[in-house]
Amino acid sequence: MKLSKVLIGVASAIAILTAAGYWYVFILGAPQVDPPQEQTNTGLKFQLETFNSQAMGTQRQYGVILPPDYYKIPQERYPVIFLLHGGHDDARAYVDKYAVLNVLYELYKSKKLPPSIVITPDGNDHRGSSPLFDPDYYDGPNGKVGTLIGSELVQVVKSRYRTLENPQFWALGGLSSGGWGAFNIGLHYPQNFKILFSHSGYFTDDSGPRNSPQQIVQQLPVEERQQLRVYLDAGKSDSDLLASTKVFHKTLDKLGIENVFYAFEGGHGLSGPDVGWNYFHKHLKDSLSYVGKQFHAFKIHAFKTYH
Repeated sequence: MKLSKVLIGVASAIAILTAAGYWYVFILGAPQVDPPQEQTNTGLKFQLETFNSQAMGTQRQYGVILPPDYYKIPQERYPVIFLLHGGHDDARAYVDKYAVLNVLYELYKSKKLPPSIVITPDGNDHRGSSPLFDPDYYDGPNGKVGTLIGSELVQVVKSRYRTLENPQFWALGGLSSGGWGAFNIGLHYPQNFKILFSHSGYFTDDSGPRNSPQQIVQQLPVEERQQLRVYLDAGKSDSDLLASTKVFHKTLDKLGIENVFYAFEGGHGLSGPDVGWNYFHKHLKDSLSYVGKQFHAFKIHAFKTYH
């Protein structure tokens, strides 16, 4: 009798732990135990907006963070940065998880990044958001997400905000599967984005070579390659993603595409100063500083060209 009670107790405990684990991972999305600390006085505002998408056949969301003085200097035009989220994320992820407002505040203050229009698309396909699969950042059976972000949303942003038109002032980057998405979409639309970046992403996809940056980049004309600027990093604990990033970095070097690559401590995970949300928060400062350098260099080049 006692043994059966013990067994029932153990079974009940296992069931409770299993249910709690399911709730934590699949309902909450495995939130960070020690998330990045947020400041409340950055002066920056995140706003969710919507538009009717012909590509997806429905209304879609994106987030926007406008430069601090956007409404005070009505004649000013700004560079644009698209940030793509990873699996089980949405348009709010960069603010709610990765404290991007703090990152932007610090970089604007230090002048490592010129004030920019930052866009955070909802990159989920028709299946919605789930930890069981990554978003399909391409035109496929689950929706035309590639067209949505690479073409349609670009035109929406240009029509709604005071953007610089030259694609050299447009950057597209992401984290994890969003890193793959940034390069897959960016390399399909080089006329819209000249700066690409990835944090612990990957560069081949099961859907085939058409959606694998490792293959696409080798098919670009030489003129397109010369205009690209690329930032790559990967966490040392993300062994597969690190290996994929290294291979892609070597391919870029072989093709003569200007790029930088860093292997940092940490990577995906739930807790630690170099892990999970903290990893991406910390290294967004690196990628966006790189983007800022490119914006500055393009601006100088444009000034010399026309004066």
